[in-house]
Amino acid sequence: MRYVIMGTAGHIDHGKSALVKALTGVDPDRLKEEKERGITIDLGFADLEYPDGLTIGIVDVPGHERLVRNMLAGAGGIDFVLMVIAADEGIMPQSREHLAICDLLKIKSGLVAITKADLVEPDWLELVKGEVAEFVKCTFLEGADIIPVSSVTGQNLEELKEVIGDVARKVDVKPSKGLFRLPVDRVFTLKGFGAIVTGTALSGSASVDETLDILPGGLKTRVRGLQSHGRSVKKVYAGQRAALNLQGIDKEDLHRGDTLVTAGRFSSTRSVDARLELLGDAPPVKNRGLVHFHLGTSETVARVILYVTELLKPGESSYCQLRLQDPVVAQSGDRFIVRRFSPVDTIGGGEVLDPQPGRRRKKDGTADLDVLERGTVAEKISVKVKKASIRGLTVAHAEGWLGAEVPAINDAIRELEKRGEIKRYGDTLIHAEAAEAFKMAITERLRNYHQANPMKPGMSKEELRVELHVEPKIFSNMLGAVADVVVEQDIIRLKSFRAAASDEDKAKLLKMLEDKCFQPPDKKELAAALGVNEKKVADIIGLLSKEGDAVRINDTLALGRAAYEKMIVLLREHYAKKPDMTVAEFRDILGTTRKFALPYLEYLDSNGVTLRVGDVRKFILK
Repeated sequence: MRYVIMGTAGHIDHGKSALVKALTGVDPDRLKEEKERGITIDLGFADLEYPDGLTIGIVDVPGHERLVRNMLAGAGGIDFVLMVIAADEGIMPQSREHLAICDLLKIKSGLVAITKADLVEPDWLELVKGEVAEFVKCTFLEGADIIPVSSVTGQNLEELKEVIGDVARKVDVKPSKGLFRLPVDRVFTLKGFGAIVTGTALSGSASVDETLDILPGGLKTRVRGLQSHGRSVKKVYAGQRAALNLQGIDKEDLHRGDTLVTAGRFSSTRSVDARLELLGDAPPVKNRGLVHFHLGTSETVARVILYVTELLKPGESSYCQLRLQDPVVAQSGDRFIVRRFSPVDTIGGGEVLDPQPGRRRKKDGTADLDVLERGTVAEKISVKVKKASIRGLTVAHAEGWLGAEVPAINDAIRELEKRGEIKRYGDTLIHAEAAEAFKMAITERLRNYHQANPMKPGMSKEELRVELHVEPKIFSNMLGAVADVVVEQDIIRLKSFRAAASDEDKAKLLKMLEDKCFQPPDKKELAAALGVNEKKVADIIGLLSKEGDAVRINDTLALGRAAYEKMIVLLREHYAKKPDMTVAEFRDILGTTRKFALPYLEYLDSNGVTLRVGDVRKFILK
């Protein structure tokens, strides 16, 4: 089976819907108002099937200038276009606008049907054909078949159907091995089924019972049922028109412009870096000017931040950032259309280069955008990973960010790893330059820390991680690659560093602790006796604790090692005679006061020596 999407294009009342009905037997005008007024107001859909398994989904779009926004909602998933021009009127304003839109969307192929051929003389028909051939010059329709038809008499309908099939068979198929993405163009309910959405699958596939994300709303749903081209199916693929019955979602939660996507891969965005191209007859666009932005089935207002000029003139193009009023779902490589803010008409379009950009400074330049526009999959990933710096880029994010098939993305990542251009830590990709900068940042910060704190054994890992603004998982994964550091529990230091304190200071402080045994001086008293500040006392105690000569009880109190070991011996002797111990008993065992006994007991409790049960302690040290 091969599935291709054809879109109609053309001016109002040029017979697009009548032609679709004549070709398929299906009236794409589904709304009562459309049938009463005889014009297409919203998107209509029909299917054209061929004996060889080719199925063409037809998106019939409205032609009225006030309904071009509805036309754009259906244009994003089109593979080729059927341009419809009425023989009795010829080329009209929406003929021109629709052709410009299709050209800007980089639709690559199509054909032209001159409708209502039965209403004009043969000589006039030839004149119209010549006018159309001139009209499509320098567009993707240059050289395309131009076929006069009549939906009333059936003139040339079979020939048209045959040519449509020929064009469809040459269309490049959508990426079936990509992630699933379906922009929603219709939302409705059916009694007994609940919420149903329709759209054209742009990539990947989705199955019954699969969980999908609904963006930008951030909802999750399960696919209860699927229909494609009028039949219930278990799975839908890229290129198919599909209707999805969604579980656990109300119709009010869904809107045209939402996108159904593979769970856990995509995120919505309020800005995109892009190349913007203006039509030759468009008005200029100023830096920071407003436009209407159309992507897939979504529509919002965007502010244009031009990167290399202050004024984009007709027929010119430029890199820019489009800052969006409402979030959208985009991938690198997506095409978009912009329309003038007021009065509203189509003025240009372009390609999304980075759907998740940061703010750009002038000194940053646009070299990365050159790669994102023209580079290979591997080059694009390398640039994006490099821009992510030490934060890195997850493989899942890369798959949702880049409009390419998943196997191609994974092959590119393996190629970059093999070349040593990126490093992989679990699911996170770090550019080799960022990894090297990370190592240098760690050693520099530790060197500065050791100089400022010569008596401390090292820096807290968490303190260092916060300073570097690195996620915990990435930080832990990358530390092992830094050869110049040593990690000891929650402390990190340079290999070459040893905490500095004079042997004399350490000996003096330790003697003061040991002389008083279970009633040692506190930090303040030690500082006064040694003639130093309390910070230095704390550093020396920390060093003595690390070396095993002292035990730090709390922020103000420490014991010499000999006193602490004596305390454990006394506890064992007590518990050999009695299964529990009160605070008063502990105080008497040590021959000290409650002021010291309570912090000792809290330390013993927290370190698994004793266990408090009500008002007594049990001995749990093995």
